[in-house]
Amino acid sequence: MAKVVYMSLPFLSEPHKTIASSSSSPSSSKPLKLPHRTRSTNISISSSTNGSANRSVKPQKFNSDISPHRAVSAVRLMRIELGGAFADLLNEKGKGSGENEMGYVQRTLGFRTRELNNQDLRLVTDIVGGAIRWRRYLDHLISSLCHIKDISSMEPLLLQILRIGVYEIVKLDMPPYAVVDENVQLAKAALRPGAGNMVNGILRKLVVLKEKEMLPLPKVEGNDRSQARALATLYSHPVWIVRRWTKYLGQEETIKLMIWNNSEPSFSLRLSKPSNRFFKRRPCDTA
Repeated sequence: MAKVVYMSLPFLSEPHKTIASSSSSPSSSKPLKLPHRTRSTNISISSSTNGSANRSVKPQKFNSDISPHRAVSAVRLMRIELGGAFADLLNEKGKGSGENEMGYVQRTLGFRTRELNNQDLRLVTDIVGGAIRWRRYLDHLISSLCHIKDISSMEPLLLQILRIGVYEIVKLDMPPYAVVDENVQLAKAALRPGAGNMVNGILRKLVVLKEKEMLPLPKVEGNDRSQARALATLYSHPVWIVRRWTKYLGQEETIKLMIWNNSEPSFSLRLSKPSNRFFKRRPCDTA
């Protein structure tokens, strides 16, 4: 009776299955045919001196010249827009962020930066939330200053870097030339030198126009549909919401509502109601 040896193949999609090979079988000398999807694996295997196969681990690149809060903001915006992540959950450790933050940066940008401190975390939260709220407004400015009119065809990472830079200049009033330099360095390191040149040209144009108070913004004029599109761009809301609110509330109240809707939430405190369990009781009450 032929001796049967069972050997498990860890690269199969179902690891519990085994393949039996008989020493007396005429087909045992033929090379094993692997499934089609296992042939295109991207895991590199190197043979050591003792003949065993080990995974080759690539050294992690560290870039100390890149601003960590901008790198993390770009990666989070990528995960939100392309991966369907939630911004609120990304701010909580253990839910897609926290200790794994630099791992996402490494896989997306190809390098790591220094760890985020508390100030960096606050900036990341502000930039990511603001870029999401004002995306329509930011995209209008980018398309007005860029030779690519349909910015949806732009590289996703390049678009996120531009949104970060425009938001920092227009909404956060950060030092403009520092913003330009930092985002240019990020684009060059994460993409290529040409991408950095593009970011440099667009953001420098924006700085000049902002100083002259000549930002390319739409005018609220024309028929109701044209006015709704202009208001939707200026206050970064969907056109259909602007039209519905204008119909029921009027244009003035709609503008106030959109301003409030995109404003940063205020910090408030609430006193809890007193509870009887905090009051001292006499011994006879507890006897």
